[in-house]
This record gives sequence, C-alpha cells and structure tokens, in this order.
Amino acid sequence: MKVLTVLLTLAIAVVFIGSAMAVPPGKTVEYPGGDAGKVVFDGKFHTDKGLKCIECHTKIFPMKKGTITFKMADINEGKFCGVCHNGTKSFKASVPENCVKCHKK
Repeated sequence: MKVLTVLLTLAIAVVFIGSAMAVPPGKTVEYPGGDAGKVVFDGKFHTDKGLKCIECHTKIFPMKKGTITFKMADINEGKFCGVCHNGTKSFKASVPENCVKCHKK
C-alpha cells in the first residue's frame, strides 16, 4: 500500500509539473533574438486567442524552457512558431513588417 501511495503521488506530481512551469498570467518568457531584439512570449495573449497550452506543448515545443534552440530560418520553414505563424493560421513570421510583433528592442 505504501508503494502504491508513493507511485500515485509521483504520477500526480508529473501530471501537474507542466502547469507549474507554464507562463502564468501577467508574466512573459523572454528569449534572445539577436540584432532584431529579444523575443517576448506572452502565454496569456495566446490563451486569450483561444489557444490551449497543450496545443503547442509537447507537440511543437517541449515543456521545459531552454531545451531547444531555434532560429528564424526554422520558423520560416514552418517549424516551432512557424507552425502557426505561417500567414494562414496567424501572421506570417517571415514578413519584415511583422518582426516587431515578437521582437522587442
């Protein structure tokens, strides 16, 4: 019984760890963006648009920050942010006028 309790506790912890690591309301996650300026991700902005975290995590992005590195070339090829920011589902990331939507100097 003791082993079952420990395993159940661990399982619950694993399930809820994603919520603990998610971007909470009012907070942002910043990534280096080179000469274009840092990239500021606001999870609340995306959820306000009707998206759920699970739509991108873990299908497109891992849950833990810092586990991948990606470049604009990846996004422009339809990877990572480019899965949605392709000009069909959302604004096209490769259009120069759209740079300021993500990059902040």
